[in-house]
Amino acid sequence: MNSDEFKKRTKAFALRVIRLVGALPKSREAGVIGGQLLRCGTSVGANYRAACRARSAAEFIAKMGVVEEEADESAYWMELLLEAGIMKEIHISGLLTEANEILSMVVASIKTARR
Repeated sequence: MNSDEFKKRTKAFALRVIRLVGALPKSREAGVIGGQLLRCGTSVGANYRAACRARSAAEFIAKMGVVEEEADESAYWMELLLEAGIMKEIHISGLLTEANEILSMVVASIKTARR
């Protein structure tokens, strides 16, 4: 997957996160977790774009490390929504799978860049 395709994929991920957070129940718990998910889920694509503009391999690796952290955190908050019973699996499983796929690709990219 080239960088333009991955930019589109991470933006689509952010848009799906926005829609998911908008569909959360209006409870205190959902609001707190939703806010965290909204921040990290939308940050994945923004930080990937920044990584694409890196001026060196070291800067690219560092910025991709942030993308990795944000994708992993997104998965964490979605897992909490499921395990706390705030959101049903049918509504979140596809997006959680996407978070984990993005995470895997980012980790592979970082490993390649380090070589």
